[in-house]
Amino acid sequence: MQKDTVIYLNERPLFILATHQAIPAEYKEAALFPEPDTNTIEETLQALETGKFPSAIFIHPDPHELLETVKSYFTVLVAGGGLITNPEKEVLLMFRNDKWDLPKGKLDEGESLETCALREVREETGLHNVHIEHKITETFHYYTYKEKKILKHTYWYKMKFTGTELTIPQIEEGIVDIQWIKPEHLGKYLKFSYLNIIAVFKQEGYAV
Repeated sequence: MQKDTVIYLNERPLFILATHQAIPAEYKEAALFPEPDTNTIEETLQALETGKFPSAIFIHPDPHELLETVKSYFTVLVAGGGLITNPEKEVLLMFRNDKWDLPKGKLDEGESLETCALREVREETGLHNVHIEHKITETFHYYTYKEKKILKHTYWYKMKFTGTELTIPQIEEGIVDIQWIKPEHLGKYLKFSYLNIIAVFKQEGYAV
């Protein structure tokens, strides 16, 4: 588990950090709560969800312990996903729900995270000659589904495509387009993506 964590609530980040020194420079003015109690946690989550706060920071000497407390306010779904490159070093992006996204999906019972990530990539993109190179990071993002507050905990893997098959968007999952993007053009696409997806690219070393 990562020491410090960011949860994205409707594209508004909640940082759970061990120290003040870990606060990112661009969020120095965010609402700051050292060792928040239950009421503070509830009120902050609500403020982020509704847009009252654009961002917030919790500081705690044990951020993993605090993360587990925050997770208890949601129904947590575990997922696996992939950032895929081809031999030309292009990166796969897919267009879903009016945003550029990466393939990912929910972990099935009895499935390993790596198997889940590969299965979802294959189902959503139609690519089968794909293998995992390494784990990149983990992300957390919030959404509502059937009036439930869902926190999706996604494990991301760097993958390599080595086949010749063409991409086939999984239309029933709302995917309408799939593109191989040159790294120098990624910024133009990721302006129309999600903060947690941008975080995956940054963690893997892409300049976006």
